Amino acid sequence: MEFTQLEFPMRHLPRAVVRNLCPAAVAGLLVLSPHPAGAADDDAPKGPAVTVLKVAKSCFSDVVEATGTIIAREETSVRPERPGLKVTDVLAEAGDTTTAGQVLARLALPEGGTLQVTAPVAGVIATSTAQIGNFASAKGEALFTIVARSEYDLVGLVATTDVRKLAVNQQATVRIPGGGDISGKVRRIGPTVEPNIQQGMVYIGISSQKRLLLNGSGRALIKTGQSCNVAVPLTAVQYSSAGTVVQVIRRNRVETKRVEVGLMSGGNIEVRDGLSEGDVVVARAGALLREGDPVRPVMASAEAAK
Repeated sequence: MEFTQLEFPMRHLPRAVVRNLCPAAVAGLLVLSPHPAGAADDDAPKGPAVTVLKVAKSCFSDVVEATGTIIAREETSVRPERPGLKVTDVLAEAGDTTTAGQVLARLALPEGGTLQVTAPVAGVIATSTAQIGNFASAKGEALFTIVARSEYDLVGLVATTDVRKLAVNQQATVRIPGGGDISGKVRRIGPTVEPNIQQGMVYIGISSQKRLLLNGSGRALIKTGQSCNVAVPLTAVQYSSAGTVVQVIRRNRVETKRVEVGLMSGGNIEVRDGLSEGDVVVARAGALLREGDPVRPVMASAEAAK
């Protein structure tokens, strides 16, 4: 028995059949493609990969810098009370730390015997001219000069715009070439400004048991306050004629945000307005990224973000 294949062109089908087939065909297409293609394309990250980081809070110290010279706060000269005495023994030299009453030298008396020269105060011997065989006198050059109580001052100059931030007893770190860092504090603030250079004077008190070179140079970093806000790396900030901006990533697209910046420290900068904690920003902002550009954000590691 032979079967014959019959073909029914769509144009010959009754209209009722066509009406029943169309909804079924559409439903089949929906099953095969459950998500709209356009939505999938919008959600998938596009564009170049960029390194980003989350904005976090940080505290910044407001530091005023002063540069100047080291002086002794108080110097005590040591001489014999009688003239014409010869030095027979020298028991201390410049740089030594002394205590009050310590014997520094012995002098020969004309009538015989010796006279002991002692330190009137504790401190550091700044200079010494005592040499065996030389004569010492009450009116001559001092045998020893002592920095009383080992107290020094850094007499520094600061910009007039920073003088108003200074106050007595503010903590400071004094950096001396070859001498390392020494703790100090503001002891006195000059009442006037040097007219030629428009800088004010500040006295930073420091104590050191080791000898500091008088009239040597030094630099003081004075902590005048602290500010806590969100912070970003300096590389995340762009400066232009339009203002200071940071590039923020939202829904995988670039948004340019204008910000107000403040203090800087350790490669980071304070943002006082324009960003919130948790915002995602481009770690290294650049002119290649523009408003609305699609990107593929890659979160920076904690170490790389520092």
